[in-house]
Amino acid sequence: MKHAVSLLTRRQLGVAAAASALVLSLGTVPALAATPPDTLVIAFAFDDMITLDPGEAFEISTGEMIGNTYSQLVRYEVTDPSKLYGDLAKSWKVSEDGKTYAFELKPDLKFASGNPLSAEDVVWSLQRAVLMDKGPAFILGQFGFTKDNVKDKIKQTGPASLTIETDKAYAPTFVLNCLTANVAAVLDKKLVLSKEVNGDMGAAWMKTNYAGSGAMKLREWRPNEVLVFERNDNYYGEKSKPARVIYRHIKESATQRLLLEKGDADIARNLTPQDLEAVAKNPAIKTTSTPKGTVYYISLNQKNPILAKPEVREAFKWLVDYSAIGDTIIKNIGVIHQNFMPVGLLGASTVNPYKLDVEKAKALLKKAGYPNGFKVTIDMRTVQPVQGITEAFQQTAKRAGIDVEIIPGDGKQVLTKYRARTHDMYIGQWGADYWDPNTNTDFVRNPDNSDAAKVKPLAWRNAWEAPALSMQADAAVLERDPARRKAMYDKMQAEFRATSPFIMLYQQTEVAAYRSNVSGFRIGSTSDSTYVFRASKR
Repeated sequence: MKHAVSLLTRRQLGVAAAASALVLSLGTVPALAATPPDTLVIAFAFDDMITLDPGEAFEISTGEMIGNTYSQLVRYEVTDPSKLYGDLAKSWKVSEDGKTYAFELKPDLKFASGNPLSAEDVVWSLQRAVLMDKGPAFILGQFGFTKDNVKDKIKQTGPASLTIETDKAYAPTFVLNCLTANVAAVLDKKLVLSKEVNGDMGAAWMKTNYAGSGAMKLREWRPNEVLVFERNDNYYGEKSKPARVIYRHIKESATQRLLLEKGDADIARNLTPQDLEAVAKNPAIKTTSTPKGTVYYISLNQKNPILAKPEVREAFKWLVDYSAIGDTIIKNIGVIHQNFMPVGLLGASTVNPYKLDVEKAKALLKKAGYPNGFKVTIDMRTVQPVQGITEAFQQTAKRAGIDVEIIPGDGKQVLTKYRARTHDMYIGQWGADYWDPNTNTDFVRNPDNSDAAKVKPLAWRNAWEAPALSMQADAAVLERDPARRKAMYDKMQAEFRATSPFIMLYQQTEVAAYRSNVSGFRIGSTSDSTYVFRASKR
């Protein structure tokens, strides 16, 4: 990050980091110092972070950063995602025709910089996301906002009031839930525009900097090393309990466990089932878990003519040992789930028709013209449990004659290649951007399959065109009757299971282990609702 961390932060970061470094280098030597009492130290793998700009960021780890450091018009209750509450918004109402949403802001709002936060900032932030037209912009664009009309559709009506006009009368909960997404975070217009270069609306500066108003403010990000938050004393609500939160990039579960047991980390976020079982026996450590709106999958790029054959797509679905993976690799951290909609969202299916059946897969491969199999590559982030699942899949695929070459990389490398759709196969995760089933129709939508497409959902990344499913998704988002809408998603998932180039693996149960002197830490259903500022230490 371009600005330096304060001397105080560096000293306190050094206390935790030095002790941790000694533990790592000396093995069993006891830690020399516990983490500072006003600082929360978290061991976490965040190598997927590419940018800090809410208008561009679309990664799981960055979602947590934005959720703790930025504010939005509305949020959902962590304990019940179906319930919305005002964040910056004091109140809102919907017009009789269902197309105009009027918001009134809370009084005396400020950014972390000290600049006042007004309706002008909210309107500009939402307009900016649409005008920049980066990856997450489609979340707002689905309401008919374009570069040409967004300034007419999202308008300030007073110092603390604004309106948002949609193109159709969508279900109000759908619209409001989309406004909880990271792309709807409110930026400090004055600060960001002071960093503007050649009309980029501060985009270059925002990649590595911060301009928010959340409970915490970002002080430093060193990719694949450390991320530091500090309390934002200008926050309108209850102030952050910890004075600072330090995320240390630790990919290995065993190392996270060691740091936690020695007291050099307060929370460990990526422990394997084996390490979770081990720490459960330690009275000084507790665990917490939450079913996440996150699904893991393997996808097949339809640009590869072999993978584009329907029989090959189906064969792969019979070459995963779901039972073994469920009993070992994802034990207590996930459940087998073969649908694109995670349980918890309206219309989620729990039908899991596939199991390991090598003979059935061989018959399908023979029908496709590949009785002896073929060679293919899969891009994989080197983090558990992804690596373990990929290696297990490699072995079962080999039994049907398919030689799967694993191409490892860090999160940024793998995602960049995947988003350019230059992969053969990819294994990864997709987390809900907002708490509405439409968020996961990214798996079926692909309005423009050209390389120059403006909207690039998951179906596009894998060059899969499913116009019938896309039309069903468009219809479902306009259906106001919950029962009928649920039935529509159920039908979509059945067709998706049978025809798609996605091998859906499991739904994540995120588990974290923490020292017993930590209280108030809770994992959210989505990455941006894991609020570390609510945790404290005794």
